[in-house]
Amino acid sequence: MEQQRTQIVKFGRKMSASGLCVGTSGNISVFDPRTGYLCISPSGLGYFETEPEDIVVMDLAGNVIEGERKPSSEHGLHTIVYLNRPDARAVVHTHSPFATTLASMHETLKPAHYAMMGAAVYEIPLVEYETFGSAELASAVEMALRATPATRALLLANHGDVCLHESLSKAFALAENIEFTSRVQWQCACAGRPVYLTRDQFARALERSRTYGQVPNGR
Repeated sequence: MEQQRTQIVKFGRKMSASGLCVGTSGNISVFDPRTGYLCISPSGLGYFETEPEDIVVMDLAGNVIEGERKPSSEHGLHTIVYLNRPDARAVVHTHSPFATTLASMHETLKPAHYAMMGAAVYEIPLVEYETFGSAELASAVEMALRATPATRALLLANHGDVCLHESLSKAFALAENIEFTSRVQWQCACAGRPVYLTRDQFARALERSRTYGQVPNGR
C-alpha cells in the first residue's frame, strides 16, 4: 500500500500547513477494500516528520499488519467508519478551530453557506463527548453514523470533526469546507443571527453540485 502511505504523508502535511490541525493532532486514513486493510497516520509524530514508512497498515479488527510505529490513537474511530460506511475510502479527522468551536458549544453545523453540501446532509450531527482514542468515542461515532446514515461528516463535542469520502482528496476538501462553513456560522452568530438556507434551497444546491467541476470526457 505504498501509494496510500504516500498520500497520507502528502495530505497530513497539507492538513498541518492549512491550520486544520495544530502540532500532532488529527489523523488520516485510507481504506483498501481489496485487501481489507487501512493505512493510518502514526501517533504523536509531526506531519512534516512523517515519511511513508511511518504510516501503519492495519486490518479492521485493529491488528497491525505492517509498520514499526504505533498507530493513531483514533484508529478505532477510523475502523468504525469503514465498518459502517462501505462507501468510505478515506477518513480525515481534524481539530480545525471553527469546527471545534461549534463542537465545543455543542452546536450542530447548519447551512449558513452551501459549501458544506459535500457532507450530503442538511445538518451535520454532533457526537456527544467521550475521551479521545477511547472505545466509547468510537461507539458514539458508530451511533451517530447509524442515526444519520447519509452524512459524510460529524462534529465531535469538545474535540473536532470527522470527514469521510470516496477518496482522500475529497475527504480533505470536505474538511476544508466544513471549517469554512463553521467559521461563517460562528461569525454570523457573533454579529447577530445566522440565516440558514432552507431545506429546499439546500436540496437545489446539492442537486446543482452533481454537475459541478470537471469530468473525464470534458463535458
